Amino acid sequence: MLRSTLAQQGIPVYSVAWGPDSEKVLYTAGKQLIIKPLQPNAKVLQWKAHDGIILKVDWNSVNDLILSAGEDCKYKVWDSYGRLLYNSQPHEHPITSVAWAPDGELFAVGSFHTLRLCDKTGWSYTLEKPNTGSIFNIAWSVDGTQIAGACGNGHVVFAHVVEQRWEWKNFQVTLTKRRTMQVRNVLNDAVDLLEFRDRVIKASLNYAHLVVSTSLQCYVFSTKNWNTPLIFDLKEGTVSLILQAERHFLLVDGGGIYLYSYEGRFISSPKFPGMRTDILNAQTVSLSNDTIAIKNKADEKIIFLFEASTGKPLGDGKLLSHKSEILEIALDQKGLTNDRKVAFIDKNRDLYITSVKRFGKEEQIIKLGTMVHTLAWSDTCNILCGLQDTRFTVWYYPNTVYVDRDILPKTLYERDASEFSKNPHIVSFVGNQVTIRRADGSLVHISISPYPAILHEYVSSSKWEDAVRLCRFVKEQTLWACLAAMAVANRDMTTAEIAYAAIGEIDKVQYINSIKNLPSKESKMAHILMFSGNIQEAEIVLLQAGLVYQAIQININLYNWERALELAVKYKTHVDTVLAYRQKFLETFGKQETNKRYLQYAEGLQIDWEKIKAKIEMEITKERERASSSQSNKSVGLKH
Repeated sequence: MLRSTLAQQGIPVYSVAWGPDSEKVLYTAGKQLIIKPLQPNAKVLQWKAHDGIILKVDWNSVNDLILSAGEDCKYKVWDSYGRLLYNSQPHEHPITSVAWAPDGELFAVGSFHTLRLCDKTGWSYTLEKPNTGSIFNIAWSVDGTQIAGACGNGHVVFAHVVEQRWEWKNFQVTLTKRRTMQVRNVLNDAVDLLEFRDRVIKASLNYAHLVVSTSLQCYVFSTKNWNTPLIFDLKEGTVSLILQAERHFLLVDGGGIYLYSYEGRFISSPKFPGMRTDILNAQTVSLSNDTIAIKNKADEKIIFLFEASTGKPLGDGKLLSHKSEILEIALDQKGLTNDRKVAFIDKNRDLYITSVKRFGKEEQIIKLGTMVHTLAWSDTCNILCGLQDTRFTVWYYPNTVYVDRDILPKTLYERDASEFSKNPHIVSFVGNQVTIRRADGSLVHISISPYPAILHEYVSSSKWEDAVRLCRFVKEQTLWACLAAMAVANRDMTTAEIAYAAIGEIDKVQYINSIKNLPSKESKMAHILMFSGNIQEAEIVLLQAGLVYQAIQININLYNWERALELAVKYKTHVDTVLAYRQKFLETFGKQETNKRYLQYAEGLQIDWEKIKAKIEMEITKERERASSSQSNKSVGLKH
């Protein structure tokens, strides 16, 4: 029964492919490619893709990229908007087949006596010349380890993907045969051979562990001992993704997402509505020691956050939602659970950062940079790097945006990235070395300064004197700026004062000095919060401590007149103080009062500055007495 005719044209349709969400169809029309949505009135996308007739297309559901091959002897990679990402050199013969591997990391290309294996960005890993005639069709196995090709001479050609490489610090692991791996330690040239019972499907090397999944089992090797792996059986078999963190690793297969410890103990399996594990990849899932973040494929503006130990949604179960579609997510790896941050790139190529803890109040999502194509967190401390347009940028302390946004530019390291050509990708960020893969497949290693990582280490163990000593030794603005932000974040105002003085922020040094002279610890806390721009929190701290006048005064200082009056009326105190300051403010600018609430309370009220000053003095004395009595209570307790 014919359900519907999607398209009719005067030229043959040589190839057709479903879109990732099964709501669009891609097909060929001579030299044109056409994407037709199934909804009747939706817009059709059409563009000229080749100079010859297009023979084959494929569309991958994981990376959302399109492959096309034509009689112009070229193969091309496109995004789903029809933008060209890769254009191959012309081959000797027309390209007759292309096919994506299921995980979207590789694709195969077939031509006359030619079989090529390529990376998703287009560059070629290997070229084989089998005696097959033209290869008219290519199919991948479900696990992405082998392909079958339909040949023009009536044969079927089979090929296996081997020689994959994984590197971490001084170890290099190579898949030499389908069931054999070779491990090389480049420091002493020691070589170990690892034999497996079944063929290797996926592997990952990070955090001093090699995790290998075969068709039936999972092997966990420690880099300290290659002879005795930990082995456990897999539920499904076809693992499509392995992610590692310092304490545990994540396996994704057709049935679900599973978290295991390196001792092979099952920890948790997070689940969410409409979960499709077959389309998850390293850009859409991120793992840290305490959190799992997963981008929602159904609504790409949402990130699901799970507690690693239980697999339950984090906090009060609120989702992290952004205003536009998210492309890539990454969790930071170090520090306390409460400070865990997630960085993500949206479809406008803007980089944002936000806290993962979701309790009650909405956490701010703050923009860190624009035109960011790829990002990575360091595995040893919370330093973030990214490729921005024509620059390689390192955010030495991304938390600065929550503490003092003005000094963020001073905490960055930037260098020209034109040497990486277009569309480079950050492969890893281990220690102080960043590995970048260029568009032609070559790897470039960049070393960044080791000092910020040492500074992070000192601060996390509260060694403030060592941190100051390090900054004085290195004599770099960026390091001082990082220390200033770190000190404010950890409420160490003495160090903050030294660091701000070193970067010439005199106004902030003066403000910190004034904070030190405040009588009570609540007042100090409130002003530190105000320093970081958290005005509401500062007000709450003061009100909870019963310092109503101080809460009113900070609003007067910030010209939040409405709120100052609201508090004075609510607590039935200092209404005349607020009105007096308001009057003084208006007189300075030569203006008349127009605010109805102020006019209402000012009726028949005589402002006596002497009286108001006396009241303010009394409040300050009261606060001092309170602070000193709480101090004496503490010392009495200690003596007792």
